[in-house]
Amino acid sequence: MRIGFGLPVSGSWATPERLAQVAVEAERGGYDSLWTFQRLLVGADQQLDPVYRSVLDPIVALTFAAARTTAVRLGVAVVNLPFLSPAYLAKQAGTLDLLSGGRLDLGLGTGWSEAEFAATGGSVEHRAKRVREYVAVLRTLWGDEVSSFDGDLYRVPPSRMAPKPPGPQLLLGGSVPAALARAGEIADGWVSRSATDLAHIHRDVELVRAGAEKAGKDPAAVRIVCRGVVRLSDHDLGPERRRLEGSYEQVREDTAWLATQGVTEVFYDLNWDRRIAHPDVDPSAALDLALEILHNLTPAG
Repeated sequence: MRIGFGLPVSGSWATPERLAQVAVEAERGGYDSLWTFQRLLVGADQQLDPVYRSVLDPIVALTFAAARTTAVRLGVAVVNLPFLSPAYLAKQAGTLDLLSGGRLDLGLGTGWSEAEFAATGGSVEHRAKRVREYVAVLRTLWGDEVSSFDGDLYRVPPSRMAPKPPGPQLLLGGSVPAALARAGEIADGWVSRSATDLAHIHRDVELVRAGAEKAGKDPAAVRIVCRGVVRLSDHDLGPERRRLEGSYEQVREDTAWLATQGVTEVFYDLNWDRRIAHPDVDPSAALDLALEILHNLTPAG
């Protein structure tokens, strides 16, 4: 089981100094990866959770963290692909992968916010086909000397994109059966969302691996990345608690249990903890609590 940590990208603790400190402390503590997520904007009439009100750009934040670390992997869960062209993301993500020494894990999603679709001109149609074509465009631009693609939704004329990145890993989000199977089929793995019911994550894992097997891939080699929405308590919670909620011991036990469900990687994400990432909390107090949690859950003990 690999263990990562969510960077401060949401709310008042998402400042340059705090992002850099968390990145350095996480790498020093033995965490395997650092993670961000995307939220472009919130409509004035949208009633969304506080975590979405103020969010840094995920690729820029990872680039900032990459400059202050040397070995820890850098993941985004996820970039919503309808909001930008695959050629643009291929260049941006490929550059980050190159500059970081091949450390990028690029998660892709299809989006859900009506305001963001309207603001970007993104389309909600043909989601399955869009994902397949988008992934194909990324792979040809990253991997082929002369790239080309002629699909129904995207087209790349014979072109050269250079320099080539060492090779970003592609993860797909999604929660419906078809999307889960597609992640196993065409990507390097699957990344869960914040709302995933971890008590039943084995069902999702089975669908992802079935998709990999159907595509002739080794199901055991497919990455299963879990966003761990951690909510710490100073005492053990009862049997009705959600996974990764409660005491430090309960969180550690849940992490070990997730490995038995087929999860290969967990990243602890505090951006959903209102004591830390709410836009109105004191940023210094938020960082102190976050670092306490980071150090208590460190893979290095």
